[in-house]
Amino acid sequence: MKKHIILGIHITNRLKKAASVQKLLTEYGCNIKTRIGLHEVNENFCATNGMLILELTGDEKKCLELTKKLGAITGIEVKKMVFKN
Repeated sequence: MKKHIILGIHITNRLKKAASVQKLLTEYGCNIKTRIGLHEVNENFCATNGMLILELTGDEKKCLELTKKLGAITGIEVKKMVFKN
C-alpha cells in the first residue's frame, strides 16, 4: 500500500453493534495492523459508546471495502485519515 490509512470508528451503541463490527474486523483481519479500542469504564459504569482506531495495511481496495462496510452499519460513524509515503 502506498498510502497509510487510519480509521476512527465511533460506535454509538456498543452492546447492539459490537457483533456486526467484530464480524467485519474478523473478515478483514489480515488488513488490520493495529487495533485500539476506547470506551469509558470503571467499577460502576461501562459506556454504551465506544471508539476504535484501526491502522490498515495491505491491499488498498480491501481497506476501502472495510471502510464502506463499517460506515453502512446504522449507528457507526467512520472517519478516515490518509498519509502518503
